[in-house]
Amino acid sequence: MKTIIKNGTIVTAESEYCADMLMEDGKIKAIGKQVSCEDAEVIDAQGKYILPGGIDQHVHFSFQFNGTSTRGFKTSCAAAAGGTTTVIEFVNQVKGKGLIESVEDYRKKNADGVAAVDYSFHVVMTDPRLEVVEEIPQLAQVGYPVMKLFMAYKGMFFHADDEAILKALLKAKEAGVTVMVHAENADIIDVFQKQLIAEGKTAPYYHAVSRPPVVEAEATRRAIYLAETAGAPLYIAHVTCREAVDEIGAAMARGQSVCGETCSHYLVLDESNLAKPDFEGAKYVCSPALRTPEHLEYLWHGLNLGWLNAVSSDHCGFDWKEQKHMGHGDFRNIPNGAPGLQNRLSVLWTYGVEKGKISRQQLVDLYATSPAKVNGLFPQKGSLCVGADADVVIFDPDYEGTFTVADMLHEVDYCSYEGMEQKGRVDTVFLRGKKVVSNGEYIGNNGDGQWLKGSPFGLLYQS
Repeated sequence: MKTIIKNGTIVTAESEYCADMLMEDGKIKAIGKQVSCEDAEVIDAQGKYILPGGIDQHVHFSFQFNGTSTRGFKTSCAAAAGGTTTVIEFVNQVKGKGLIESVEDYRKKNADGVAAVDYSFHVVMTDPRLEVVEEIPQLAQVGYPVMKLFMAYKGMFFHADDEAILKALLKAKEAGVTVMVHAENADIIDVFQKQLIAEGKTAPYYHAVSRPPVVEAEATRRAIYLAETAGAPLYIAHVTCREAVDEIGAAMARGQSVCGETCSHYLVLDESNLAKPDFEGAKYVCSPALRTPEHLEYLWHGLNLGWLNAVSSDHCGFDWKEQKHMGHGDFRNIPNGAPGLQNRLSVLWTYGVEKGKISRQQLVDLYATSPAKVNGLFPQKGSLCVGADADVVIFDPDYEGTFTVADMLHEVDYCSYEGMEQKGRVDTVFLRGKKVVSNGEYIGNNGDGQWLKGSPFGLLYQS
């Protein structure tokens, strides 16, 4: 399969230029002026931008809550439709099983032969027995160089205390495994939740009241100190507030290898969404919680400073009508998370690039290049260079419309950005040279995706 893209503007994390691109046998074979190849399909991209396929390092296809689950890898076609060609899913260690066994079992059952885009995994350590901690270095050897620990969710089986986090950091640094944390103080949340419910404050808005910024800031600082004690790199997931951003910036200024991501919804949605009437606020219950507008603006500032180096979707698709309503009368029972996999690139373009908050090069870095580096996938992924996988997005900047659930492939009954302005859209997507989106429509298949083996020391390399 040979394809030449002509007359487009190529955008990378470092530069922007006009050139032709030849894709052949799943790889980028040539970039230059007047590229030609016999028997190649030629696509005219005049007026459009050529971007690397996105890497969404934070998705939940099989997240379970109170007996209900999100939609599964069958909906990963939404990633392709939104310009994302690689997704990284979280897999909880199964009680009684090891880390690698848990993730390999999950992969074979849920992703292999089903995923519509390329994929990898972060394993979540839930049972920090000695033999499990000793297994951590092996994750790097088999291709899973990032593991996650939850500081939040007191009483849940995946909650990790400081002892577990420190032991994981000490062991992980030996082999270049990056520890990622969900940084929220579980005890503060628990006290506030119980107090609010006792006062009859049960509506979705009180989810945010129970998780104020100090909850995230304290846990972020504590995680950074634990990493400093261990001499290990650290990655902070889904950063939402000014205080947490500043903690990361201060650590970087001291020379620590620490960084963080934020998510597309935290950049454009605020806590007023949680106050919507008729229980509609439940659509926006996610953790950490949505913040006030001044925090949103500071997140853009953190991205420009490099303290936050990626924007993920934290896609977690629970229906509103059935699943979210489990928490009617008690916000603690609302399944956390919101759909956003398909919207990430367009949200960044519309509310970042078009409004002058980030450049096109920064967009590429935040949605593709830096996530590829952190997860040990660069330059195979997140790059437009000769020899890289031909994961290529043709982006039309002239499109104007609105975000709506009718256009989404998430198989969820609402869109997090419903009715919001959209400028620019994904026109065409290639996954390893195969066209999977054409004229804005998904044309690929489940099973198109391949498992990716990540390399260790990703965060250190990225830094």
